[in-house]
Amino acid sequence: MTPPTVLVSGAGVAGPTLAYFLARHGFRPTIVERAGGLRSSGNPVDVRGPALPVAEELGIMPQLRAAATHATTMLVIDAKGRPAGRMPMPSSKSAAGNREVELPRGDLAAILQEAARDDAELLWDDTVTSMRQDGRGVDVTFERAAPRRFDLIIGADGLHSAVRRIAFGPERDFVRHMGVWVATMPLEGPAEYPHDVLMHNTPGRLVSIHPSTGRAMAAFIFRGPMVDGFDHRDTAQHKRIVSDAYAGAGWRVPELLEQLRATSELYFDSVSQVRLPSWSHGRVALLGDAASCVSLFGDGSSLAMAGAHTLAAALAATPADHSSAFAAYEAAHRVHTDAKQRNAGLATAMLIPKTRLGIATRNVAARVLLAHG
Repeated sequence: MTPPTVLVSGAGVAGPTLAYFLARHGFRPTIVERAGGLRSSGNPVDVRGPALPVAEELGIMPQLRAAATHATTMLVIDAKGRPAGRMPMPSSKSAAGNREVELPRGDLAAILQEAARDDAELLWDDTVTSMRQDGRGVDVTFERAAPRRFDLIIGADGLHSAVRRIAFGPERDFVRHMGVWVATMPLEGPAEYPHDVLMHNTPGRLVSIHPSTGRAMAAFIFRGPMVDGFDHRDTAQHKRIVSDAYAGAGWRVPELLEQLRATSELYFDSVSQVRLPSWSHGRVALLGDAASCVSLFGDGSSLAMAGAHTLAAALAATPADHSSAFAAYEAAHRVHTDAKQRNAGLATAMLIPKTRLGIATRNVAARVLLAHG
């Protein structure tokens, strides 16, 4: 019997995880990725909770720990550069038996891609441009590769998913701006404080410097409405938005803005949630941020790994009935994503207080932790 063919769009976190487990269950996966190759290390993310048993089954825990950051605390900095409070990092208890790992997102994706490499075909620098379903499969055209036919299509291609747009409808119908923007970029050289994430707030704005794993990372996270004419691929527009939002800010912000204007490695986007009434349409299903982006503070990478494992297991349970498999996957995994989406506002309020009073209150709580740490 010919193995069922599955096209997975996206080679970030969810896509390679899914491909690995699909291959183990007798499917033949192909991954298509818009990027031309491995991306830079990127923002630190956590592997924790439901992702830990998935990582163990993948056999990648040693690689994750080798790539881990060494940040143990979030250090609140006032306008004069003085420590105003300290909060523990979620992954800082590893030495005491906590198995959580924080590592750069690009390193996590590279480790997962390597795990899936021998079992999945990978099409770099390409994307899906059209899909036509019938009762037995899906005809797919690509931007570069020749047209092909697959049994199933999985969109694991992120917040701005091409698969979701083609199969489900325009992005505006499913993506909701959460009133927050985020920009990140690598800095030149290592961080001055190798174990501390430095955080500086003004009302509605946060600047942080993360030591990461060699090159430090800077992040600008700030409140603001949706921008008319926003284009998630227009880097010049992104630099203007961030520069305008942080005009007049103190601490090291002027220096960081100069680096932002010069960098070629800026990531910028709206912090958004994705909500759909169903994650599947015929032979097409969505996974990870494409299905249920839970916002910047919602354990997206861990949920992506867990969701991929759940989806692969559901397809393996009923390989001849994709509709039942997609329904079982969605019912099981929505329990996790819905809970994280409901709690996203709490993390936003803690990290980006709207007022000086809110900042002061948060700093008092952090100072208590600092005194008892």
